[in-house]
Amino acid sequence: MRRAERATAVLAFLADHYSDATCELVFKNPWELLVATVLSAQCTDVRVNQVTPGLFARWPDAAS
Repeated sequence: MRRAERATAVLAFLADHYSDATCELVFKNPWELLVATVLSAQCTDVRVNQVTPGLFARWPDAAS
């Protein structure tokens, strides 16, 4: 099976078995999702959701 065929098979499997999956992280844009994902590797999603509003209020984007 070629790489593209394997990828298609994996995506089909995930869609069939996890169609109702949702992200527990709260985010408004890709920047916030990236930061929240990095933080979630260090603690729980619940804690990330508690601290990110203040974090993004102070530093709303990558430039800041």
